[in-house]
Amino acid sequence: MISRRGTLFVVSAPSGAGKTTLCRELRERVPGLAYSVSVTTRTPRPGEVSGQDFRFVTETEFRAMLARDEFAEWASVHGNSYGTRARPVEEALARGQDVLLDIDTQGAAKLRSRYPEAVLIFIVAPSMAELEQRLRERRSDGDQEIARRLRRARDEVALWRMYDYLVVNQDVKEALEQLAAIIQAERCRITRLSLKLPDLEVPE
Repeated sequence: MISRRGTLFVVSAPSGAGKTTLCRELRERVPGLAYSVSVTTRTPRPGEVSGQDFRFVTETEFRAMLARDEFAEWASVHGNSYGTRARPVEEALARGQDVLLDIDTQGAAKLRSRYPEAVLIFIVAPSMAELEQRLRERRSDGDQEIARRLRRARDEVALWRMYDYLVVNQDVKEALEQLAAIIQAERCRITRLSLKLPDLEVPE
């Protein structure tokens, strides 16, 4: 009765804003939401699984994928390379399946250019002080690296108007509710739908 092409949802946030946690819980909460696993050259963090959190590759492997034009977008962030493989994303969208991407601001800008209909969502912590505290609580970076991430965070937050939606992650449960509501609303957007009723002619 109702058919549509899948929607690409792109979520960005400064390091420490809670993007990874929210995206993981969103995938468990919202049915029919595919997750595109990014390719990266960075070292896995404790608990991360290759193929589930990221696809971890060497710099040589990444460059080979780049030479084969496998990426819909790619960027260098904090000294590491990240990329989104185009084929799995485009196959899912063609099947009518929504796709969730957890990606930085550089990648989001490139994806908006390639997929103008994509929905971009930006997540921020309630303050820079709170962001710094979260980075320190992770205990995975030294003072110099934290300072570098905070500088980049200021640059990223300045780009928030490039996005379609803004979510302040002060409370994980509330932020998750907002993200789920955004997806449900976009799924009902008229411009994304094709309506066919068996007993009625419906103009497109």
